[in-house]
Amino acid sequence: MARIAPISRRTVNSALLCALTARCASNGLVDKDLPQPKPPAPQAAVTPPTVTPAPPPPAPPPILPFDEAVTNATHAVLTAAPAPEATPAMVVIDPLVDGITGYQSSATQSIQARIVGLMKKDFPQYAAQPITSQSLRQQPRFLIGTFTPINAELKPVGQRESYWFCLVMGDLKTGKIVAKSVARARMEDVDATPVAAFGDSPIWTEDPSIQAYITTCKGSKVGDPIRPEYLDGLLAAALVSEAGNAYQEGHYAEALDLYRTARESPAGEQLRVYSGVYLSLTKLGRTDEAAAAFGDLVDYGLRRKRLAVKFLFRPGSIRFVRDSSFSGSYDMWIHQVATRAVADQVCLQVTGHTSPSGTAALNDRLSLLRAEYIQSRLETDQAALAKRILAAGMGSRENLIGTGRDDASDMLDRRVELKPIVPCTEGSRA
Repeated sequence: MARIAPISRRTVNSALLCALTARCASNGLVDKDLPQPKPPAPQAAVTPPTVTPAPPPPAPPPILPFDEAVTNATHAVLTAAPAPEATPAMVVIDPLVDGITGYQSSATQSIQARIVGLMKKDFPQYAAQPITSQSLRQQPRFLIGTFTPINAELKPVGQRESYWFCLVMGDLKTGKIVAKSVARARMEDVDATPVAAFGDSPIWTEDPSIQAYITTCKGSKVGDPIRPEYLDGLLAAALVSEAGNAYQEGHYAEALDLYRTARESPAGEQLRVYSGVYLSLTKLGRTDEAAAAFGDLVDYGLRRKRLAVKFLFRPGSIRFVRDSSFSGSYDMWIHQVATRAVADQVCLQVTGHTSPSGTAALNDRLSLLRAEYIQSRLETDQAALAKRILAAGMGSRENLIGTGRDDASDMLDRRVELKPIVPCTEGSRA
């Protein structure tokens, strides 16, 4: 039960009439020769303090066509920002991401391209530049943004109905947030397909570097200092951005070198770095090195206490898809997960997830069956895991994307998550 704070009361001390100390005549009349008490002064009325009601929260921005939403948000930020000291002022764009998963997508790339075009057309005082180690040395202004599917209550849960766009400008010279805007875009206008470096990634888990980016965008207001955890990761972010571009262009050796360089930087302990090394080695056909790199990915997820693996199942089935471009490495993935779990002496909770299409009861059952299938594969690979794995099904209750499109854009909703149970005791086991 919530504790109710005591209401403050003012104690009003009123003067009491003096008791008549005068001698009374035997007839009961007051002796008029004695001084009579003065009547009390009238007590002033106590006026309660005026309570000003809190202003209602601002109305959410309207849902607009995608291009209009992006245009409005960009104009709002670039107009509200203080005029730069010299023109054209450099503005570095740290690639925009999904506000939950941290993924870059066709939509976030389209937003970035539109921002650059609007700067050239309407804001010649700014010159947009990609994020690189060289551009960061000049302490420019920067833009970051998140693009997040939300429901009717503006929350990233349940059935999503629109996209929430947050755009923030910071100034590395002053260390301050200098402008911010928000907008909403129509769901049907958005292509949320992840770009190659994210769509190909086999594993997802929460990443502190991505969370620092997202929090800096969503949780900051104008005048706030730039969050130090975001600043600390800027050099690694520049290297990762260059590596992702190289990977998308098919320059896998260059991408591998950049990812490995990022790994050696102070903030290089990142999921997208480990994933990039694995993907680049896979594309280069260096199978044994790729398997070891996948094991590093697994270790990273187990350290983070959450490892979402993108096993792609056939619709309504517990069988993997036949397309070898998706499922060709699944045996190796399972072997690496099982081997690392045994080496770390952990028990595992294996949880299946589905997209929101289909009935809730069917999704619950299907997600459990998929988790039990992965459980059986892990136990077959490593007998030491027998009775050390719990299987569960969450249906679509923990969707990260939630659009229900059942395509590459929401593949992460059809994941299987593995969480270590520590300590691994008899009570933890099935």
